[in-house]
Amino acid sequence: MTTFRWGDPADAVTLPSAVRDLLTAALGVTGPRPAAEPTLAPPAPLPGFPGLDVSPEARLRHAGGMSTEDLLIGRSGAVPDAPDGVARPTTHDEVLEVLRIAGEHRIAVVPHGGRTSVVGGLRAAREGYAGVVALDLSGLDRLVRLDETSRTATFEAGVPAPRAEELLNAEGFTLGHFPQSFEFATIGGFAATRSSGQASAGFGRFDQMVVGLRAATGAGTLDLGRAPQSAAGPDLRQLLLGSEGAFGVVTEVTVRVRPLRELHYTGWSFPSFEAGMRAVRSLAQDGPLPAVLRLSDEAETMINAATGASDAGGGCLAIVGCFEGTDPSDRLAEYGGEPLGEAPGKAWEAGRFRAPYLRDALLDAGALAETLETATFWDRLPETYAAVRDALVGALGDGGTPPIVMCHISHVYETGASLYYTVVAAQSEDPVAQWRAAKTAAGDAISASGATITHHHGVGRDHRAWYATEIGPVGVSVLHAVKQATDPHHVLNPGILLP
Repeated sequence: MTTFRWGDPADAVTLPSAVRDLLTAALGVTGPRPAAEPTLAPPAPLPGFPGLDVSPEARLRHAGGMSTEDLLIGRSGAVPDAPDGVARPTTHDEVLEVLRIAGEHRIAVVPHGGRTSVVGGLRAAREGYAGVVALDLSGLDRLVRLDETSRTATFEAGVPAPRAEELLNAEGFTLGHFPQSFEFATIGGFAATRSSGQASAGFGRFDQMVVGLRAATGAGTLDLGRAPQSAAGPDLRQLLLGSEGAFGVVTEVTVRVRPLRELHYTGWSFPSFEAGMRAVRSLAQDGPLPAVLRLSDEAETMINAATGASDAGGGCLAIVGCFEGTDPSDRLAEYGGEPLGEAPGKAWEAGRFRAPYLRDALLDAGALAETLETATFWDRLPETYAAVRDALVGALGDGGTPPIVMCHISHVYETGASLYYTVVAAQSEDPVAQWRAAKTAAGDAISASGATITHHHGVGRDHRAWYATEIGPVGVSVLHAVKQATDPHHVLNPGILLP
């Protein structure tokens, strides 16, 4: 049953006794939920694809992503989103051939990178299709070119993020992109989902790093980006960045790289979330801006302390990561910050990729655990923060499972910031419906407050309805027109992104 879990089974975590006690005392979690063995329907016949892997192991491995809903469905034994086979191309032309065959036979194609989607981005619609093929891009795994003069690197889409960093570090460079999915995500996945890394204040979001890309579409090849900047019409790269495989399959990405430099992390305590918010806004707008800047609210800070992580002395914990020569201490102190030294920063750095493993342990224990995020302008941030928190508390509380809701600011800009929520509650008898109700309430609150439905998780299936409201009917029509142009047979990741 290791299929429906995050990452490497060897790195699975065991809940500390303090966490188990907290789950029982505060949330009424009653005990483990046993997982059922998955049951697969026989694969539909898929003519024409050379070397297609239809083994149960391959189909299960490509059955959805890594959202809590994906994991709960898989652990129930039902695997409705398993593909009928897995194609593993190793070149751009082989990807084009897969799309040609799929269009000819009306077979849905779901591109797979590291399979870390948390918004239903790998659950294709089956209705109206002869079958579903998972397009595993792990065979496109080469560094094509490193241009040290221009400081760019061209990677094939299937290169895992750790491997990309290893190759760049060996030459004295870094991409500087470290989302929580870093250990398992791929370069192409970063592009297709418009990813944002933990050091985005210092290195930028992934879409800001991309200077060129190549994509295979149902109508042929797109080669985009021939100069650092251009006024030659709208930037068509932006149609592929964040498109989640609905318009084409990104096969090659050229990214800006930076010289490798060490980051130093420290912790700061603020008397309240509001006080800390003013401090991080000041750094974002007036500097000096750290490369990493994160601020936890009271609930998240308290839970961190209760579970043995960093203690901010009853306040709100901020993690600040700076390159040598950048020192925001005076400005943080000006806004009421108290320095906590290097220990909280080092603890965060050591555990920054561990949260998904903790989620598995919480699900095993009978708790519901999931995250969601948004972003808005600074003037709306306090209102959005409260509205989404209250919506989650209300929806889960009304269902008889009052939650713990934690939040932190994880990415900052001159004009606004993101809010990242973590929710933990006791599982109900139907935890999938339980989370859908909570997610709906939160999505409605995000939309009503004027915030974006997602800052860095993508749209997938889960955010489509709110995305349609966000871009309006004309925007929806534009997307459908692009779909028709690049995917005339409508076989690329159907049911994803497009309202």
